[in-house]
Amino acid sequence: MSYKTLQFDVDGELATITLSRPDRRNAISPEMIEDIFGVLDEAARSEARVVILTGAGKAFCAGMDLEALRALAAQTQEQHVIDAEHMGKMFHRVYSFPKPLIAAVNGPAIAGGTGLATLCDFTLAVPEAKFGYTEVRIGFLPAVVSVFLLRQVGEKVTRELLLTGRIFDAVEAQRLGLVTEVVPAGKLLEAARELAQALISSSPTSLRITKRLILQSNAKEIERDLAVAIRESAEIRRTEDFREGLSSFLEKRKPQWQGR
Repeated sequence: MSYKTLQFDVDGELATITLSRPDRRNAISPEMIEDIFGVLDEAARSEARVVILTGAGKAFCAGMDLEALRALAAQTQEQHVIDAEHMGKMFHRVYSFPKPLIAAVNGPAIAGGTGLATLCDFTLAVPEAKFGYTEVRIGFLPAVVSVFLLRQVGEKVTRELLLTGRIFDAVEAQRLGLVTEVVPAGKLLEAARELAQALISSSPTSLRITKRLILQSNAKEIERDLAVAIRESAEIRRTEDFREGLSSFLEKRKPQWQGR
């Protein structure tokens, strides 16, 4: 298959997905979401036993694309619901991918980019990488990622990260348990490939069933919580604060919040 926003390479038992919009800092667009669905399906069917996810250029993924954000302002409520469902399904697809998935975070991974990076089984990051769930800064809601973040780091840390929307570095992300290892930039892909080879040396049946076991342990709760998160994500787009936050972000000015 061919993709507009990413590259897919298979080398024997190892596959690499490279987000490839370097001029847009690999920001998430509707086309990229469709490509991610497609490439994960292709990777699951392929002979590859381990998959690496990385970014082209200096960023891993800068969150939502500006053009996609502009389009939100003109959407109907029905379109908001469909969009929120699509985003939720993408993150859940990454989280529940049946083969070991390694994120090689080569630069900033902000908002939705943090979700993509940290929902993989392993997350390797360069020291220069930055993370942050910044949605509250523009009147939005980190709804879908909250479902997974609560399970990754616990409620107290989730509250602090989501309510402040602050940016944090790779070292802190490792301390919090969101990053597996911090690796020098020149060694990032080498380290990812070494980890992949260690996984490949194990029983493919054992890896597949172990991951399935982990995913099944809270599958019903995640499905329930995602439904709530998707609904809230669509609902907040009806608020004045969302419209103001979106406008101020696109116009690069300080928001004037209305509290409604």
